[in-house]
Amino acid sequence: MRRSRGLTAALVLSLAGAGTAAGLVLIPEASAITQPVAFTADNLPTWQPNGIVWAMDQANGTVFAGGTFSAVRPPDGAAGAEQEAVNFVALDAATGAPSSCKLSFTVGDGSATVRALTVSKDKKTLYAAGYFGAVNGTPVSSVAAIDIESCTPKASFHPNFPATVRALAVTGDTLYAAGDFSTVEGQTRERFAAVDAGSGALKPFVANVDEPGRAVALSNDGKNVLLGGDFFTVNGSNSHALAVVNATTGAVVKTYGNIPSNSVVKTIAADPTGYYTGNEGSGGGVFDGRIGLATDFNEKWRDRCLGATQAVLPYDGVLYSSSHAHNCELEGQFPDGKRNFFNAQLTDWPGAAPAPVDGFVRSPAKLGWHPDANDGLGEGIGPRVMAIAEKSSVKYMWVGGEFTLINGKAQQGLTRFASTGDVGAPTTPVSSVDSVKPGEVQVRWRTSYDQDDSKLTYRIYRNGSATPIATVSAESLSWVRQQASWTDATAKAGQSYSYRVSATDAAGNTSALSASTSVSVPNSVLSYPNQVREDGANLYWRYDDTVSPYVADSSVAGNTSGIQFNAPALRQTPGAVSGASTAMGFNGTTNQVYGDHRQTVGSSYTIETWFKTNTTRGGKLVGFGSNQDRNSGVYDKQLYMTNNGRIFFGVNPGSTKTVSTGLFDTYNDNKWHHVVATQGPAGMALYLDGQNKGTLNVTGSQQYEGFWHVGGDNLAGWPSRPTSNYWAGQMDETAIYPKVLTEAQVKNHFNLAKAPTDTVSKVSATEDTYINQGAPSTANGTATSLAVRGTAAYETYLRFDIPAAPAGQVLKSASLQVKTSTAAGAGTADTVSVVPVTGSWSGAGTTFKTKPTLGTTPLGSFAGVPDGSAIQSTPLDTAAVSAVLGSSYSLALTSTGTDPLWIWSSESTAADAVPQLILTFGAK
Repeated sequence: MRRSRGLTAALVLSLAGAGTAAGLVLIPEASAITQPVAFTADNLPTWQPNGIVWAMDQANGTVFAGGTFSAVRPPDGAAGAEQEAVNFVALDAATGAPSSCKLSFTVGDGSATVRALTVSKDKKTLYAAGYFGAVNGTPVSSVAAIDIESCTPKASFHPNFPATVRALAVTGDTLYAAGDFSTVEGQTRERFAAVDAGSGALKPFVANVDEPGRAVALSNDGKNVLLGGDFFTVNGSNSHALAVVNATTGAVVKTYGNIPSNSVVKTIAADPTGYYTGNEGSGGGVFDGRIGLATDFNEKWRDRCLGATQAVLPYDGVLYSSSHAHNCELEGQFPDGKRNFFNAQLTDWPGAAPAPVDGFVRSPAKLGWHPDANDGLGEGIGPRVMAIAEKSSVKYMWVGGEFTLINGKAQQGLTRFASTGDVGAPTTPVSSVDSVKPGEVQVRWRTSYDQDDSKLTYRIYRNGSATPIATVSAESLSWVRQQASWTDATAKAGQSYSYRVSATDAAGNTSALSASTSVSVPNSVLSYPNQVREDGANLYWRYDDTVSPYVADSSVAGNTSGIQFNAPALRQTPGAVSGASTAMGFNGTTNQVYGDHRQTVGSSYTIETWFKTNTTRGGKLVGFGSNQDRNSGVYDKQLYMTNNGRIFFGVNPGSTKTVSTGLFDTYNDNKWHHVVATQGPAGMALYLDGQNKGTLNVTGSQQYEGFWHVGGDNLAGWPSRPTSNYWAGQMDETAIYPKVLTEAQVKNHFNLAKAPTDTVSKVSATEDTYINQGAPSTANGTATSLAVRGTAAYETYLRFDIPAAPAGQVLKSASLQVKTSTAAGAGTADTVSVVPVTGSWSGAGTTFKTKPTLGTTPLGSFAGVPDGSAIQSTPLDTAAVSAVLGSSYSLALTSTGTDPLWIWSSESTAADAVPQLILTFGAK
């Protein structure tokens, strides 16, 4: 079958060259995990404690973890027995198993805990802090020094800290401590102190604060110390939660006054370019995110995501953080909702930083690295501490905390991620297709999600072929699943095509193929959808989708897809626009569709949709809100219906401003209606069914980043507020434009929706069989595949019940569609003719000996079919098919060559297997 394979290659090259991208360009696939992220999101098997890990550090391929626990056990499902581990465990960085180093941190009164671990610069000493009175029986006072080589406490190091110590930092000769204490060695040291790193003797460093200290870090030059905690004063100077003091004396170097009073600094880390804080708070106006400081200690950016940051770890230009971040609206990222326990972002803006927002420079955007966790034990914080260890040239990100799940599977307190070995495949794309004019099919899909690779390669397959017709690269994050699209410019009018899409990450992990979606290319332009596109819509939801949760955007290049929430009803008929378009049904209580990525709306815009309802509870038709699946806190630019069916268009430039239909001008009559709302330099306008219903000289509205909603969202505080925020009924053809449509354009859209348009009928074979000269008495009516060959002869017969033309329409085109089987060499290099069957036949009784007579004039032909299971189609003689409309009609597939063709029959269960006639009807 060399010739058939050659035909396949030639066809693919031709199609790939002829296709065009809409909104994306065709580029080579990604070559690396999300850069510059250094770790996969796939957690490795790791021994786990029976409590909480609060502290972590590493040295020489060993990871030290401290906290509040009494034992460690193997990973779930792994061999091994539980081992005693009293608030401390040392583990092999590469295997995740405990080492031979055993230390027990205990206290005579109360519960002992280890809250801080740090390793000396020479990697010989491990310093531990918390609340404990002995290590392996050696008396200590909440701070201890451990000889790493022998795994024994240094009895000569014995500073007296009478209360909990929460953080440590060490230089060559000094150990700095932060915590709840007010004295050290009997001398006043309020919450921060320094002792000799060798002997534990108290140093003259004094940095007294009024509330607990929680974090301490050395400046890069060693001259200063950064302090973090709950405090409001440092050595009598006002400075809340963060301060910089002299490393020798503790004298105040820099104070800070712009951290909210209800927020504290939990952690501080440094890299050569600056310093980073993790913050936590409670109450309104809280600051829960991260601050980036330059080397001069001045703020360079602030990440105002909400979600109690517990740890920050800069590494190779990326700041990793652990938290339960759930709301990054102020950063222009994910809205309040799902908790993101791990985040990664650049430590600095790669170019010029953006202008401040509300007085703060936004942080660099989140990168595509999102292992998952849960709240877990204790305070329900999730992950609390992070460290990076290396062994055998592999780097490992270790994480400790309160979690009991990692990536959806049981794993308590400890986990780790490696710099190699990405094995997680992207999620499966959800695809959709549309064609509004001859010679063009728009293939669209909701981009996939991969926990550690934001740049994915998508391969588009047409008609079941095993060879992609195009390759597209696109970016996505868990909260930005923006639609990607590709336009097939080689599709032929009157023919049907199916498409599937797969996603591949940089490591070669590939998703399953999307479900097959098919479309028939019209013989003439579909007036209404084409005009919406021509008039510049940058969001166009047609609601022809067949699966959840994806709502495709049919605009030319907007790629603003929607997400179905709580399963609105799909494929409702008839739709608002004449032809095959369908609508979406909303239940008025929980259903809506919201945009899949955050955006802004300019000062000029148009909202357009069709609706049909008999509700008496009103609700929101279309609106722009600050959240997605939760009630928006900010909501504006909206169309809503009152209980009695009036339509309001409203904006809020400081107070609510609305335009509405009249008191008795209502639209809940269970008929399709067209509504358009515009705002621009001339103010607001509202149109119903092509008629202007009112204007208002208001040009302003709230400016914020948000999401478009259809079918529901907050309406609190708006005039004539309906009973329900959610709207019950059917919606169709929702479009948003970044400009004002003119009154003439609005009227044109209304009129075009009712204009005659082509309709496509797909008629499946009701019966099929084939005859085989080599088995002349055998009937093959139940076979799952059919064959065609000239010598020795196979012939295939197909029967169709062809519908009559719809009233006022004629047949404009016809084609036959078949799908080659998965048998090796199923394609053929020979021409296969489609001829009418003039004699009688049946699947159960027809054999080679009883084969029917055939017509002599071909209706169409396949000029060779490439190998590989794929859909193939050929145009048929329109006049000949027109003559048999409304009847049962049979076709035969014949050949004169020796190379067989094998296709699926109607008995096959393969996708898109059944032979079909594709009939396009249109106006005379």
